This record gives sequence, C-alpha cells and structure tokens, in this order.
Amino acid sequence: MTTSSKGVLTRRGLLGAFAATTIAAAPTFSNAFGLGRGAGDIRRLRMHSGRTGERIDTIYWIEGEYIPEALAEINRFMRDWRTDGAISYDTRNIDILAASHRLLDTDQPYLLLSGYRSPKTNAMLRSKSRNVARNSLHMKGQAADIRLPSRSVSQISKAAISCSAGGVGRYSRSNFVHMDCGPVRVWGR
Repeated sequence: MTTSSKGVLTRRGLLGAFAATTIAAAPTFSNAFGLGRGAGDIRRLRMHSGRTGERIDTIYWIEGEYIPEALAEINRFMRDWRTDGAISYDTRNIDILAASHRLLDTDQPYLLLSGYRSPKTNAMLRSKSRNVARNSLHMKGQAADIRLPSRSVSQISKAAISCSAGGVGRYSRSNFVHMDCGPVRVWGR
C-alpha cells in the first residue's frame, strides 16, 4: 500500500486496497453499470491487440472517480499502431466498451481492431474502403472496433445497443462491432 512520508495511508493507496478487495466482493446487482443500470463500485477494461501484442486489464474507475494513471494506460493502448500516435480517449467510449463487456458476462478480453486513428491513417483506410468515414470518430478518440471470439457480432452489438449511449455498427462479414460515443444510432447486419 502507498503511504505518505509521515506513514499515513494516502488516498491512492486506500483506493488501490479498496479495488483489490472490491473485485472479489462486489455484488452483482446487474451486469452493466453507469449507463443507466445500477452504477457499480468499479469499472474495468480488458482488451488485447493482435497488432501490437499488448494486453490491458485495468480498473479505471472507482467509486465515482476515474483513475488518471489507468486512463493514461488506456490512451497508450488505444493508440494508432501505424503512427504510434495517441490521443486522450473519451471516457464515455471507454464506459460503453466496459459496460457492454460486462453485459456479455465473460472474462475473455476484447480483441481491439481499431482504436484511435490519426488523420493520416484514416485517409489511407478511406482510400481503400468506402466504409471509412471522412470525419471518423476514431480520429477523436471516441470509437473502437472490437471482436470477442466467444461471442457473435449479434450478441456484442445487442449488449452495446442496450447501453443506449452511442453508435453501434455491426460488421458481420468482417466479424467485428464498432462502438462509439457519438449520437445513438445502429447500422449494419
């Protein structure tokens, strides 16, 4: 635990100790949180990237407060792997990802296909596919394309749609779901 130079438990140390015990003891009133469903005590994001080989499993919110160090870790993880550029990810999108994951009732991490995209990367992808938006929310740190091997596109999209918090794109042929914190809307099959 973290203590100050006077031997007093610091707030960060107390939150860390709380997080360690809360994970095991948290009640399960609902699988979702925050987005209108019985807010929980903690929020957690679990993902891995096939592009970089990196994994993230972090508690980023405890008792109504975001943890800056965890958000910095998420920002780095969600970076544009082509340019190594990162942006401050919108916490609303992180919450949608985490709430949807919790609704899916699995410990398996998401596979991140696309998080932040630099304008250069977005332009390159747009030149190769008409499905890439000119003003993509990926460039604002407000969108992610994910896959969960143990769940179908339909299951993942239903979980995201139930959050009623942003856009959900179903890409069944490519086996991924787009989640963003823009206007509430649904597209694809």
